[in-house]
Amino acid sequence: MDVGIIINPVAGRHHPRVAYSRTELANKVLDVEGLDGQVRLTDGRGSAYAIAAEMIDSGARTVVAWGGDGTINEVANATVDTGTTLGVVPGGSGNGFARGLRLENQPELALKTALTGPTRFIDAGEIDNRLFVNVAGVGFDAHLAGVFNHLRVRGVWSYFLSGMLELFTYRASSYTVCTEGQKFTMDAFLVTIANGPEYGLGAIIAPMARFDDGALDMISVAPRSVSSLFWQSRRLFSGTIHRLPGIRFISGSTMEISADRPLIFHVDGEVYDGTDSLRIRVRPSSLGVRVPSVRT
Repeated sequence: MDVGIIINPVAGRHHPRVAYSRTELANKVLDVEGLDGQVRLTDGRGSAYAIAAEMIDSGARTVVAWGGDGTINEVANATVDTGTTLGVVPGGSGNGFARGLRLENQPELALKTALTGPTRFIDAGEIDNRLFVNVAGVGFDAHLAGVFNHLRVRGVWSYFLSGMLELFTYRASSYTVCTEGQKFTMDAFLVTIANGPEYGLGAIIAPMARFDDGALDMISVAPRSVSSLFWQSRRLFSGTIHRLPGIRFISGSTMEISADRPLIFHVDGEVYDGTDSLRIRVRPSSLGVRVPSVRT
C-alpha cells in the first residue's frame, strides 16, 4: 500500500451522502494517479489516529486526513517523526491549519496535492504532552472549543452567534507564564499558543506565526468589556490584532502556563482537562506535509 486516505464523514456540513461521495472521489483520484491505496472512514474520536497507525504499519508512506482540524490532529499524531508524510483535504467548518498552509479548498485538487504534492517540513507543538499542529490554548478559546464541539449545526453563523452568547458570561482568569528568561503573572481573557497563524474561517490570531520557524507564539488578550471585545474582534479578520493595546506576544521554544486551579485546554479544537501547570514545547521540523507545488 502506497497511501492511505482517512475520511471523516461528519466533518463540516453533515449530509447523508457525504461519506459515499468523498469515498468515491478518493478512489477515483487514486486510480487517476496510479497509486495503491486504501480509503477508510472514521467512526468517532480517536479512530483517525488508530486507522493512520494501522496504515503506517501496512507500509503507507503518505496518510491523508480528509476532515477538520481535529481529524488532521489525530493523523498528525500518528505520522509525526515517523518519516510518513501527512496529506490534508480540508473538510471541516474552520479549516485553520489548511488555510494557514494555503492548501486548496476544492476537494479534487486538494486530494491530488495531498497524494503527490511536494513535502514541506513544519514544526509541531506540545502542550501537556498532547501534540498540536495549528493552535492550542487556555481561557476563552478553550471554553468556546468545548461549546463548538457540541453544536448541532456548524458554520460561520453558528460559531458567531454562540461565541457572542458566551462572551456575556465568560470571565477572565489569572495565569502565571514562564518562558526562556521571563516569568510574569497576568489576567487574561485567553492565552493562545500558535504554531500557525489562523484559528479558522479567516480569523488570524497570530499574524507573525510561521509553521517552520522552530518556535511557538503565545498570544494573550487582557480583560476588556464585552462591547470592546465585540468591536475589536474585527481585527482578527484583518490580521491586525497585534496592534491593539492589551495584546501580548511572546515567541519561544518552551513555555509554561500555571494557575491556582486545574486548567482546561484545547489542542486544535479538541478539549482536555489538565493540571494546574501546563508545559509547552515546540518539536522543530517534525512533520512532513504535502503542499501545492510552487508555480513559476
